[in-house]
Amino acid sequence: MPSLVSTLVRSQIGLISPITKNMDLDQSRRLQDSLAKLGRGPLSAVVRFKQVDFPGFSCAWAIPLRGVVRCAALYLHGGAYTAGTLPYAKRFGGELARNTGRAIFCVGYRLAPENPFPAALDDAVTAYRHMLTRFEPAEIAVIGESAGGGLTYALLQQLKAEGLPMPAYVVAISPWTDLTMQRENPEREALDPLLDRAALLESAMLYAAGNPLDDPLISPLFGDLDGMPPSLIFVGTDEILYEDSVLLDEKLRAQGCESTLVVQEGMWHVYVFYGVPESKLAFSMIRSFLRCPDDACDVETE
Repeated sequence: MPSLVSTLVRSQIGLISPITKNMDLDQSRRLQDSLAKLGRGPLSAVVRFKQVDFPGFSCAWAIPLRGVVRCAALYLHGGAYTAGTLPYAKRFGGELARNTGRAIFCVGYRLAPENPFPAALDDAVTAYRHMLTRFEPAEIAVIGESAGGGLTYALLQQLKAEGLPMPAYVVAISPWTDLTMQRENPEREALDPLLDRAALLESAMLYAAGNPLDDPLISPLFGDLDGMPPSLIFVGTDEILYEDSVLLDEKLRAQGCESTLVVQEGMWHVYVFYGVPESKLAFSMIRSFLRCPDDACDVETE
C-alpha cells in the first residue's frame, strides 16, 4: 500500500496529468527540462559537476563531495528518446551520486526525431568507452530510467557484439524495453498518472525512423540477453510499462542472468526519483546492490 506522502504526491500529479498527456513534442521538452531546475540548491552542496564534450553531444560527471570516489556509474536518462537534455540528466545523476557515493557519468545523448536510432545508442557506447579509460569494468555500473532503462540493455547488447568488457551491475528504473507497445492493458493505462500509450508509440516511431520496432537494439526485450551483468529492476504496479519490467526480469533469469525485480504496489512511472518514502527505500536497495570491489582504487575523474 502506498505511503500517505506518495498518495498526496500522486494526487498532485493527477491534477496536471490531463495537460501533460496532451502536450506536443516541444512542450514536452520544455517541461522535462524544467524538472532539472528543481532541487539544484541542495545538490550543489553535496555534488559537483564537470562537463565532458564529445562530437555531437555532451556528458557530465556528477561527483560526490563527501567521501572518496572508488567506483562509477553511467547514467542514461528517460524522456521517450525525444526529450531530456544534459541538465535534466545532471539533476537525477546528481541524486544518484549523492545516494550511492559513486561518480555518475550523466549522458546527454542526442534525441529523435532530429537524431533517430542509432544516435542515442552510439552516444552511450562512446560515453562507456570513455569511462573505461578511468575505471575498471568491475568498478562500473550502468543505471537507466524509462527510455534510458531500455537503452541500457541495448548498450549491453552492443558491448557484447563489439567485444567490450561488461559493467559489473545494472540498475533499471521503469525501463521501456518494448517499443512495439503491443501489450494493451486498458485497466493499467487508466491507473497510470503520467504516461499515455499513443504518445509513447508516437515517440517510438520517431526514434526508430523506419527501422523495425522489434529490433533488439531498439526494443531490447527481443534481444539475446545471455551474459548480462546482475540487474536490479524497479517498477510500479500503476504504470503502462509494468509488463516491460516483468518480462525483462523473466527473460534475464531464463537466460541464466541474475536479476532482482522490485515491484512497488500503487506506484507510478519512475517513482524512485520523486523523494517519497518508497524512493528512499529504493535508493537504500541501490546502495546495497552497487557494492564496490574490495580492491577498487581511488580514481580521479578530472
